[in-house]
Amino acid sequence: MSNAVQQAPAALLPQGLPRTTGQPDTGAEHVTGAQSLIRSLEEAGAETVFGIPGGSILPAYDPMMDSTRVRHVLVRHEQGAGHAATGYAQATGKVAVCMATSGPGATNLVTPIADAHMDSVPLVAITGQVSSAAIGTDAFQEADIVGITMPITKHNFLVTNADDIPRTVAEAFRIAATGRPGPVLIDITKDALQATTTFRWPARTDLPGYRPVTKPHAKQIREAARLISTSSRPVLYVGGGVLKARATAELRTLAELTGAPVVTTLMALGAFPGSHPQHVGMPGMHGDVAAVAALQKADLIVALGARFDDRVTGRLDGFAPHAKVVHADIDPAEISKNRLADVPIVGDAREVLLALVQAVRAEHTEGRAGDYDAWWRELNHWRATYRRGYELPADLGLLSPQQVIERIGQLAPEGTLFASGVGQHQMWAAQFLPHEEPGTWFNSGGAGTMGYAVPAAMGAKAGMPDRTVWAIDGDGCFQMTNQELVTCALNNIPIKVAIINNGALGMVRQWQNLFYGARFSNTVLHDGATNATTGSTRGVGSATHHGTRVPDFVQLSEAMGCVGLRCENPYELDAIIDKANAINDRPVVVDFIVHEDAMVWPMVPAGTSNDDIMAARDVRPDFGDYADD
Repeated sequence: MSNAVQQAPAALLPQGLPRTTGQPDTGAEHVTGAQSLIRSLEEAGAETVFGIPGGSILPAYDPMMDSTRVRHVLVRHEQGAGHAATGYAQATGKVAVCMATSGPGATNLVTPIADAHMDSVPLVAITGQVSSAAIGTDAFQEADIVGITMPITKHNFLVTNADDIPRTVAEAFRIAATGRPGPVLIDITKDALQATTTFRWPARTDLPGYRPVTKPHAKQIREAARLISTSSRPVLYVGGGVLKARATAELRTLAELTGAPVVTTLMALGAFPGSHPQHVGMPGMHGDVAAVAALQKADLIVALGARFDDRVTGRLDGFAPHAKVVHADIDPAEISKNRLADVPIVGDAREVLLALVQAVRAEHTEGRAGDYDAWWRELNHWRATYRRGYELPADLGLLSPQQVIERIGQLAPEGTLFASGVGQHQMWAAQFLPHEEPGTWFNSGGAGTMGYAVPAAMGAKAGMPDRTVWAIDGDGCFQMTNQELVTCALNNIPIKVAIINNGALGMVRQWQNLFYGARFSNTVLHDGATNATTGSTRGVGSATHHGTRVPDFVQLSEAMGCVGLRCENPYELDAIIDKANAINDRPVVVDFIVHEDAMVWPMVPAGTSNDDIMAARDVRPDFGDYADD
């Protein structure tokens, strides 16, 4: 067997993966390295590039102007370019591209690259670099971006020879899209972009040692099926890898075949319909009580494309103490990294699920099927007792943030895509938006990047222009990347933004409230009068506590070419959301003034066991006792 990566059938290739014919390329076209780069992006299937020109990358921007196949979106900050590319990739399933110049342009991409790495997003970041002779001299706008990003990329390249550009681009797209998806960086020196070369698109990519395992081992599959059929309290623990593998139909088949409960992580919402009777919710720090209890009391956890991260497990030594673990993942490094797997399965989630369905059916044919009736009685008791919900403010003239997000979801057009920032509004969006379809929910799960929502929504809308796209953002997050609304306005990318404006860094304020004696140090964002000792504001909970509103988000949005709206009470909520949904020729920003005392519940305090989950303040669920507890 050769060292070349075997070519998969076209129907099985991930979206955005360059197709190679396997035939030698006899054509040779004399071009500059920069022209070769743009031609390579075209051949790789890139349709949209988010970026900003600068000195070292400037040679590439000239031929890009002539391309009829690659659209460039000029963003206002490189971080916006990276998050937009992430949103584009998550919405379309294609490899996304962002571009920046050397030095500060490249380092501004570090945050979105790290974000894409944590959330397994297929991304190719292209950066210009100073001329090869100047590398290491501390030249103007020089930064070792290859070294800086090595820990946060799936792979990266430094290109100093123009002849290497087509091969490098082809390899980067393949690496980004196959196996566990992730970001790949291509750093190209300015002299390589300016040099003369011949353009030859490679017939195949030759990646010795890179052979992602997609087919699971049959023995492990049979053992997993045996455990499923003999367990009494199984749980299908579904992570974002199921979405990456486009395996949601296979997941539903397995779930309905087994009758086992399903929990979907923050990154997997929509992989299994939220309204399905077997869906018991989202596990984790702010997950549903029933979902957290299901994992804690399970005797078998079947983890599919999930990585047992700390936000799901809580304190590891107290997580699911009675459960055996079947762990299936495309990335062998994740298996047994945090929780020892009794049955490790390396493979693509879709291939694993297809094989599991066959094996479970074989178990059923032999008369072995799990009896989960008692388990479901427990689960349904927890679901009924600790329902997802929220309290309205004592002053019924004030807006509840949960109510705002819930109504946005209920009034959204069919097929709407939702992106969220990070913090309280992210958790409320996870809890109260309708998560019924795959590929309609995007957020920064692993890195928890504030400022993600607006540029990610922009990228999603650029990739799916016929879909409505809402960004659910907080007033803190919004102030980090709102300049990309200018990009949206000038490039006909009419996203909709809901600012959940509580005048504070809400999640940090919640922790201060619960764990720091309500000393609100440096979390107040509005201009209300502040107590010098506690940092608390006068008129807390008042819809008018924002005073003159600095900034005034409506005026700011209108200055950036958007429609700015404000909603301050529940009586106008539906009308304003409907108005926002009806405007499709420009971006729309709605400033929802909500009361600032709302908290996210349930909650597992950081560093504690999931058994310590609080359904509400001072309300600890009673999970009952099992004989093996």
